[in-house]
Amino acid sequence: DNTPLSVTVTPCDAPLEWKLSLQELPEDTSGEGSGEPEPLEQQRQQIVHEEGTELFSYKGNDVEYFISSSSPSGLYQLELLSTEKDTHFKVYATTTPESDQPYPELPYDPRVDVTSLGRTTVTLAWKPSPTASLLKQPIQYCVVINKEHNFKSLCAVEAKLSADDAFMMAPKPGLDFSPFDFAHFGFPSENPGKERSFLAKPAPKLGRHVYWRPKVDIQKICIGNKNIFTVSDLKPDTQYYFDVFVANSNSNTSTAYVGTFARTKEEAKQKTVELKDGKVSDVFVKRKGAKFLRFAPVSSHQKVTLFIHSCLDAIQIQVRRDGKLLLSQNVEGIRQFQLRGKPKAKYVIRLKGHKKGASMLKILATTRPSKQPFPSLPEDTRIKAFDKLRTCSSATVAWLGTQERNKFCIYKKEVDDSYNEDQKRREQNQCLGPDTRKKSEKVLCKYFHSQNLQKAVTTETIKGLLPGKSYLLDVYVIGHGGHSVKYQSKVVKTRKF
Repeated sequence: DNTPLSVTVTPCDAPLEWKLSLQELPEDTSGEGSGEPEPLEQQRQQIVHEEGTELFSYKGNDVEYFISSSSPSGLYQLELLSTEKDTHFKVYATTTPESDQPYPELPYDPRVDVTSLGRTTVTLAWKPSPTASLLKQPIQYCVVINKEHNFKSLCAVEAKLSADDAFMMAPKPGLDFSPFDFAHFGFPSENPGKERSFLAKPAPKLGRHVYWRPKVDIQKICIGNKNIFTVSDLKPDTQYYFDVFVANSNSNTSTAYVGTFARTKEEAKQKTVELKDGKVSDVFVKRKGAKFLRFAPVSSHQKVTLFIHSCLDAIQIQVRRDGKLLLSQNVEGIRQFQLRGKPKAKYVIRLKGHKKGASMLKILATTRPSKQPFPSLPEDTRIKAFDKLRTCSSATVAWLGTQERNKFCIYKKEVDDSYNEDQKRREQNQCLGPDTRKKSEKVLCKYFHSQNLQKAVTTETIKGLLPGKSYLLDVYVIGHGGHSVKYQSKVVKTRKF
C-alpha cells in the first residue's frame, strides 16, 4: 500500500497494444479477520466480476513505462495484444524503482553523432552513460548497423538477428504442442523440471534446416565501454542506420540511445582522359583497375583508326560510339582497329587491367591514319629463327615488313639457359625503345619494304656469338615520329659443337 510502482514494457519486434489496470481489493481482506492475506487466487475470485480502473495504455513499438510514486494495494493487471504478428516482449515491474535502477541511464544528450564519413567507413561517437560514471555499474555499449531502419530496443535487434526462427518453429494450433519450447521466447526457465512436466515425452529437436531463413543484413558489435567506434567494410554510396545501446551486464537490461543514419560517400568518379587526334598517349592501368578515355574528333570523319600498344600484360579494351558498343577485345602487343565514323560522334574507350599485374600502354586515335607517328606493322610480328642455319657462332633470323619503307634495328643479349617465355614477358616492357638498350647489344639497323607483301621479308645473320649459349633477340621498327615498336622477342641457342 502506497508504495512506488514502475512497469516497463519493451516490445521486441512488432508493435504492441498494452494497458495496465488496477482492481482494488475489498476492505475486508479475510472472512476470519485473522489478518493473514489470502492467496492471490482467492483475491482474484473475489474481484473478477469488477471492471478495473485503467491506469495507463500505449500502442506502438517504443519502450514505454508507467511510473507512480505511490500506489494503492490491489491487483495490477497488464494486458498485451500483438496486432501484427507473433512477437515477444520484455517486462520489468518493481515496487522499489529507486534502489533497483535496472535500466542504464542515458546522458542529457542521448544522440549518436556521425563524426566522420568515408566511402566504406563511418565513425560514431556518443556521450557516456551516467550509470557507468556515477553508479559505477558494469556496462557495455553495443553498436548495431543495418540498412532498413533504426531500432528502439536491443531485444528487437536480437529478434531480427535470430530471424524469426522461434516463430517458424511454433506449431500450428491443434498440432501436438510438444516440440514447442518456451526457451525460444527468451524466457529462461527457473526450474526446468517443474515447468516442463506437462510434456509427456522429451521435446524432439527440430531440424533447423527445414526452415528457409532469409539472410539478415544486420550487424551487432559490442565494444565494451568505449564511446567512439569506427564501422568499416561498408558499401560506398549506401544508406545505413546506426544504433547504440548501453547494456547493464548485471541486470541484463539495456537502453537505446537516439539512433542516426548516414549515406557513405560514393566511389571516386573515374577521370576521363581526353585523346587528341593523332597524338600518342601513355596510359597506366592498375592491376584489375580501369581507365576511361574519350575521343571527340573535331572534323567530320569517315573512320577512326585506333592504334594500341599494350606494353606489359594483356589489356581488355571496349570502345563505344555514342553509347553503342563497337568493340570489345583483349589486346596483347600491338593492334590496330578501324572504326566506322559518324558525324559529331564521340568515342569512349574503357581499358581494364589484367588480374596478373599492372598494364602500360600507348594509345593513339586518329581520323587521318596516313599521318600517324607509329610505324605501320605487319599482321605477324614474330621473329623466325632458322634452326638448320644455326652454327657455333651465328644465328640466322627473319621477320616481316610492310609496303611502307621503315627502319628496323636488331639487338642481341646473352641470357641464361633457364630463360623462358614467362620471364621474357614479365621482364619486358615492350614500349621501351632501342634508346634503353646498351650500345654493345646493337647488331645493326637497316631499311626495307616491298610493294608485294609476300616479298616484304628480310633475313639477317647475327655473327660473333659464343658456342652453346642462349641469346635474346629483339627487332625494333622505328616510325617517322621516332616512336618505336618492338617485335616479339626470340630466344635462340648456338650449337655447342
